Amino acid sequence: MQNWIELLSEFKQKQIPVALVTVTKCLGSTPCVVGSRLMVTIDKKIHGTIGGGKLEFNAIDEAVVALKENRIIESTYTLGPEFEQCCGGKVEFIIEPMNQSPELFLFGAGHIGVEIAKLLIDTPFEVNLIDSRDNWLSNLNLDKYIKTHQISETDFKTFKDVVKWGPNCYVLVLTHNHAIDFDIIAMALQNEAKFIGLIGSKTKKVRFNNMLINELNIEEGMSNVVCPIGLDIGGNSPKEIAISVVAQLLQVHYKTNAEKS
Repeated sequence: MQNWIELLSEFKQKQIPVALVTVTKCLGSTPCVVGSRLMVTIDKKIHGTIGGGKLEFNAIDEAVVALKENRIIESTYTLGPEFEQCCGGKVEFIIEPMNQSPELFLFGAGHIGVEIAKLLIDTPFEVNLIDSRDNWLSNLNLDKYIKTHQISETDFKTFKDVVKWGPNCYVLVLTHNHAIDFDIIAMALQNEAKFIGLIGSKTKKVRFNNMLINELNIEEGMSNVVCPIGLDIGGNSPKEIAISVVAQLLQVHYKTNAEKS
């Protein structure tokens, strides 16, 4: 296998999820050594080896589970006759899913949106700050790690195309226009996302709920949307609201991972 660091870098650049299997302990006679590595994609394409046979076959299956559930897996196998390998040794390895960080798509680069983006720097989240107002994003002083996207209100397709939908997708809606808020919420409910949040009052939630059900035939309405967003920690300045929202996002992320462990 080519240098595994270079290979991981290639997967990261292409944004391809991959699981890294690393042998951490070998006891007795084994078909691999400590540090043997295997990389597995979701469609079971492999790079490298940890010795072949049923050991590797099982590791590949576990790697796919690690990718689907986005969690680290530790495994131990004794290579006896019942395992169809008569080495008689014992192998331990760890499987780490890569390139599956939670990614936030934050619609609305107002005071609260900008504060949320800034607070999420140095957390597991990748942040996309999205706005449709002309020249708005170019006038903001943002960290280089925050991705910005200028979209068009006249071509709503740009709203959908900027989002990477899937199990690691988080959507927050805080735009300057309630009509745009509604359209984004309706769009998000028809795609896969881990979390959908909307800034606003309980009254806004009820109004949107009725519109989703009665006008768009989205039967679940707002039941899968968090509104109002943020934990109830008190304070109503933009930064305090942003802190409450970031705390909620991190809570969802870490709680999900803990439940999978």
